[in-house]
Amino acid sequence: MNENKLREDVCIWAKSVFERGLTGGATGNISARLEDGGLLVTPTGSSLGQLDPARLSRFDAKGVLIDGDPPTKEVDLHAAFYETRSTAGAVVHLHPTHSVALSTLPETDADCFLPPITPYSIMRLGKVKLLPFFVPGDPAMGDAVRGLAGKRSAVMLAHHGPVVAAKDLEAAVYAIEELEETAKLALLLRGMGAKMLSPEDIQKVVTRFDVDWDV
Repeated sequence: MNENKLREDVCIWAKSVFERGLTGGATGNISARLEDGGLLVTPTGSSLGQLDPARLSRFDAKGVLIDGDPPTKEVDLHAAFYETRSTAGAVVHLHPTHSVALSTLPETDADCFLPPITPYSIMRLGKVKLLPFFVPGDPAMGDAVRGLAGKRSAVMLAHHGPVVAAKDLEAAVYAIEELEETAKLALLLRGMGAKMLSPEDIQKVVTRFDVDWDV
């Protein structure tokens, strides 16, 4: 995909998630890998609902900013996914309500943030790691992702929001939407004794869709 088309796509998908309430104000950030190994990144302090394709932050393959506005302060978080997951073509970080709420509950499993309610979160996300709280922009967030050695495509930053890496923008947006919908279901079902997918059910999904689950 050429750079101009990718710039337009970043802005289209960003506006889509903003208009559907998956992130608000000037929160959230998106990046996408270019054919030359560089990155397009949403600028700092920008609303995902009002991005200008020409003003996206442009990095070269060595990680040097060469054009556009100053990038999001969480660019190192994005870089950590690209460094550890060779298949990553896009990274999306949003602040959706239900997943943030679920991250604050003491009973939430840090190793497997989303309960196995439907097969779709397993298919699109695998296991989601719940990371501890970091001050926004703290480079330690990137270090925490690097510490996972590429074994997770998605993490949840406690009290903050999810971050998802995927092969392209469309896949990353669909995956983060699935994460938020599953978190919403988990909150709706809390305390009701809901039946989760059994280990056997999970294994069938993992096998059928070649998911890295036991990591």
